[in-house]
Amino acid sequence: MHSEIIMNKEYAGVNLVQFGYEYCEKSHGFGPATRTHWLFHFVVSGKGIFQINGKRYALSSGMMFVIPPFVETYYEADAEDPWEYIWVGFTGTPPLQLNDFYNIPGALRIFQHMKVCHDLHNGKTEFILAQLWELFSFLMEENQTKEDPINAALNLIRSQYMTPLSISQIAASVHLERTYFSKMFSERMGSSPQQYLIEHRMKQAKAFLSLGYSVTTTATSVGYSDIYIFSKIFKQRFGESPSHYQKNCNKE
Repeated sequence: MHSEIIMNKEYAGVNLVQFGYEYCEKSHGFGPATRTHWLFHFVVSGKGIFQINGKRYALSSGMMFVIPPFVETYYEADAEDPWEYIWVGFTGTPPLQLNDFYNIPGALRIFQHMKVCHDLHNGKTEFILAQLWELFSFLMEENQTKEDPINAALNLIRSQYMTPLSISQIAASVHLERTYFSKMFSERMGSSPQQYLIEHRMKQAKAFLSLGYSVTTTATSVGYSDIYIFSKIFKQRFGESPSHYQKNCNKE
């Protein structure tokens, strides 16, 4: 067994706590036991069994089993063809709902690359965390559940409102025809995507003006290259010009 010494950096979000790999002895088992953190085991070769929540899985090379925090598990290497696995443990909340196990032989390269950390000193934790996030991305791509197009559109608007974003671009990004997308969006959100985009931009504009940014800077920052168009839309929405709104903010 080889286990790396990991420095707990106490990062916000996902935080690495352990990493290692082992070629197990025949019938070598661990548990029943529980942990305070998440733990992934990727089976490089061989086979074994994994028990969790009253279920028993027969696993082999190319598969990964998932141990959640505070869940009792047991796993055991096969008596004839014991497994070799690589494990990584972390705290925090994974960015996706995790299954008990995965059949993901393509993820072998990610786990094997984690072993490079053995030659690192100051950046060992960060290096493995980078591989862990690549693994999360890999699992998300393997997930056959399609993302809701309206949620995807909302995320796009909230992250790209400062660019010259068009409804056609949003529709294309969620792989829908523009008219159909607009109808679906309006039914779900109670306003057209154009209205929603403008509303979000104006909300951000008020925040920037309240913080003292100039009207010109605010207009550019919320996606308007033409300050006059921005001022016109702002006044239509709030009943006063951006400069007048800012003056009133300063009086409060």
